[in-house]
Amino acid sequence: MSKVIMADAVSVDGFLADEQDGVGPLHDFYFNGDTPIAGRNREFHVSFKTSPTSAEYLGGAWSRIGSMVIGRRLFDLTNGWDGVPVAGDRVFVVTHSVPTDWEFYGTAPFTFVTDGVASAIAQAKELAGPDRDVALNGGDVGGQAFAAGLVDELDIALVPVVFGSGKRFFGDFAAGPVLLDDPEPVITADRVTHLRYRVRNP
Repeated sequence: MSKVIMADAVSVDGFLADEQDGVGPLHDFYFNGDTPIAGRNREFHVSFKTSPTSAEYLGGAWSRIGSMVIGRRLFDLTNGWDGVPVAGDRVFVVTHSVPTDWEFYGTAPFTFVTDGVASAIAQAKELAGPDRDVALNGGDVGGQAFAAGLVDELDIALVPVVFGSGKRFFGDFAAGPVLLDDPEPVITADRVTHLRYRVRNP
């Protein structure tokens, strides 16, 4: 059954970037080893060489992703990864305006959704089908989806660093509490701990 999985690398105090959108050491574990990540999108993953433990975990997780949902901020910061999805077959970008001047517009497998995160997730789930998952990045869009009860699991790459301030994994989400199951699995690797939590239904 398809799941919506909110995922990102996060500091111990819950930030996915600093105030200037810098990730600092949060993504170092993607490049601190010799093992490539064997996800579905080999074209994108070719530059990632991490520890064998992280590579095995991430390769398995990414291979199950059918589509992604991201916010406009991440799209702008990465230039839509030059039109190549990190994982899955298509990226759904939640935005107020469609960037028709993007150099890959109309040719890359990106869909720009202007009627909200719920619509983006519904479209992403339909494309992914019943046997693959939808990946959702953290931040404001992820927080909106979490608040709306649209997230099934959290996949957190917990990095041993404290930011003090910055962009929160859950964005502006302030409701709660929301109960999670115990993390399963818990995988300790070089400079990161991979944690996956199922969100309990109310």
